[in-house]
Amino acid sequence: MTRTQQRADLVVIGAGIAGLTAALSAAERGLDVVVLNKGSRWDGAQRAGGQGDQAQGDQAQRDQAQGEHSTSTFYAQGGIAVVDPAVPEDSIELHVADTLGAGAGLTDPVATEPILTDGWPAVTQLVRRGADFDSVDGRFLRTREGGHSVRRIIHAGGDATGARVQAALGGAVGGSPVTVLDDSWASEVLTSDGAVSGVAYVYGGVRSVLWAPTVLIATGGVGHVYAATTNPSGATGDGIALALRAGAHVADLEFVQFHPTMLFVPGARGRRTLVSEAVRGEGGRLVDVDGRSVTDGVHRLGDLAPRDVVARAVRAAMARTGADSVYLDITGVDDFAGRFPTVTAGVRASGLDIDGGLLPVVPGAHYLCGGVVTDVDGRTSVTGLFAAGETARTGLHGANRLASNSLLEGLVMGRRAAEQAVERAGLPVREVDVPGVRVAPVLDRASLQDAMSDKVALDRDAQGLAEVAALLRGAAERRLDDLAAAEDAALLLTAKAIVAAAQAREESRGCHARTDFPERSAVGVSRGFAFVDDQLVPVAEVETSQAIGVSVGF
Repeated sequence: MTRTQQRADLVVIGAGIAGLTAALSAAERGLDVVVLNKGSRWDGAQRAGGQGDQAQGDQAQRDQAQGEHSTSTFYAQGGIAVVDPAVPEDSIELHVADTLGAGAGLTDPVATEPILTDGWPAVTQLVRRGADFDSVDGRFLRTREGGHSVRRIIHAGGDATGARVQAALGGAVGGSPVTVLDDSWASEVLTSDGAVSGVAYVYGGVRSVLWAPTVLIATGGVGHVYAATTNPSGATGDGIALALRAGAHVADLEFVQFHPTMLFVPGARGRRTLVSEAVRGEGGRLVDVDGRSVTDGVHRLGDLAPRDVVARAVRAAMARTGADSVYLDITGVDDFAGRFPTVTAGVRASGLDIDGGLLPVVPGAHYLCGGVVTDVDGRTSVTGLFAAGETARTGLHGANRLASNSLLEGLVMGRRAAEQAVERAGLPVREVDVPGVRVAPVLDRASLQDAMSDKVALDRDAQGLAEVAALLRGAAERRLDDLAAAEDAALLLTAKAIVAAAQAREESRGCHARTDFPERSAVGVSRGFAFVDDQLVPVAEVETSQAIGVSVGF
C-alpha cells in the first residue's frame, strides 16, 4: 500500500551525468525536482575532509578505482568527445563523419548533428558547475580514441573523468534546491491514457508515489545482463524495463558494445576494471600471447579502429593462440602511472601490476548503443516520459558507439529534457490507482548471466539465441518485494528484449555478429519493440541506405 505521496514538476530516475544535468537545469529554471538515486549517498567533498575541489577530485579518483559508486558515469575513464570551436583542425562536420563511420550504417545524422553541435555549450556549462578538466595554459588537453580522426577528447584527473564529473555535479546538486532521495528505487512509471502521471517508488522501505507531469528515465546501462562487465552493480536494465512496462518503445537493443580492453582476471564476475581506450591513444599496443600485433592488417586505424572491430580482433587473436587473453603493451606510454592513475589503481586492486608492461585484457560488456527510443529532445512514445543517457536510443550511436560520445550525449540530452520539463511544468496530472507489489518472471541471476555471456555476447547464432530465449521464457514468477527481486525482473525483461532483437537481425553489423549470417545487409534497418500483454512485439521499422542512417517510426 502507498504510504506517502508528493508532487513535483519533474522526477528524475537516475543520478549520473544525464540525470543530474537535467535536475540542475530544471531547478535553475524554478522547477520542483526530485531525483531517485538507487545508490547510496556519495559526497566526494565530505570524504575528502572538506579540503577543496582538488581533494574532492582526488577522493573521487580513489573511489573509482575501489568501486564505490552506483553510476556508470562515475567509472568513465576516457573523457568527453567535443569540438572546441577554437581548434582549427576539428569541426562538427568531422565529428559527425567519425560518428557515422563508427555507427555502421545505423547512426541517424538528423539527430547526430544537433547533439554534437550542442556539445561545446554543454561542456561550458559543466565547467561553470565545477568540473575541472586537465589543461595547460588555459587550453584543454586532448587525447585521441578509437574511430576519431583527431585529438578531441577532453579529460579530467588523467583517466578519472567520470569520477571528477560526478563529483562536480554532485556538489552542484548539494547546493541546489533539488531533492535527492538516495537508496530509493522506482518500481513503476505511472500512466493514464498514454500519458505520465508520476512514479511509484520505494524509499526507506516505504512504498510511495511522486505525482508529476514529467518523468525522466536516466538509469544507465544493462551490463549485468552479462557475467563480466565494466559497469557498476546497479546497471541492471532498470530503465529499459520501466519504459517498456509504461508503454514506451525500445530499439537497437541487440547492439551491446563490448569494450576490447577489460582487465582479465581468471574466474572474476561482476564489475571488472576497464583499461581506457585512451591508453592506446597515448601509445599502448595490443599484442597476442606471442607478441604479435592484434590489429595488424585488420583496419587502417589499427588499435584505434572502432570498438567492434578491435573487440573482434582481440577475440580472433585469442582463438588463434588458444590463450585466455591478449595483452596491452604499455611500455610505449610515458609515465603510465601518472597519466592513468585510475587504471593503475584498478590493476593493482585486482592483484596484478603494471611493472611488467603487459596488461592482460579481454572484451567485456560495456555500453548499450540502443535503448528507449527518443527524439532529439528526449521524448519517448509516452506523453511526459523522457529518457536520456545510456538508457536512451537517440540515434547517435547506431550499431556501434564512437568512443567518448556517451558523456557528451548525457550532458546534451539532460539539458534538452530539462527544457521540455520547463514547458510542461504546471500541466494537470491525473492521479491513478497505484498498484501493489508487482509479480513478474525472475530467473536466477547467475544462470541468466552465464547464458547471455555464452550465447548472446560477441558471437551469436540462431540455435544459441533460441536456447537462451527458451531459458528466459521458463522463468518462474516472483513477488518484487525488494530491490534484488526488482533488479532480477528488470534483467530478465531486458535480456528477453536483447535476444528478440538479436533474433530479428539476420545479419552482422556493428556490435552485433551472427555467425550464421556473417555478411552485412545492403540496407540498414532499425527495429523497435514494445511490451504488450506481457509479450515483446515488433513495432514499425524504417529502412534507409547505410549512407543515410536510420530512424524508428511508430
